[in-house]
Amino acid sequence: MKKVLIIEDDSFLVEVYATKLEERGFETEAAQNGEEGLKMLDEKDFDLVVLDISLPGIDGWQVLEKIRTNDRNKEVKVIILSNKDIDDMKKLEDLKVEKYLIKVNYTSAEVVDEIEKIVNV
Repeated sequence: MKKVLIIEDDSFLVEVYATKLEERGFETEAAQNGEEGLKMLDEKDFDLVVLDISLPGIDGWQVLEKIRTNDRNKEVKVIILSNKDIDDMKKLEDLKVEKYLIKVNYTSAEVVDEIEKIVNV
């Protein structure tokens, strides 16, 4: 079973995405902030991280930079799911982001479709 870590501070969205993922056979865990997410990544293996950029404490960019510099989880696949638009595509490439999805442009089912495509490659 593929494991997904959702790092998102909106508990309603976490519940929606976790429910959809679990319906499709994924195991999910969630963190409400970057520090908690990084701690979970240090303790467990995940196939993919769904990461919001706007988080309390350290933001998603800082979380992603820490993921990529940590030998334990630097190769984990990451999808950014945020309402912030980005114009620095090089930054996404440098930090090995699989996909950058704008929340308002995707239904929860479409987000799960994207996750399935990435983890089943």
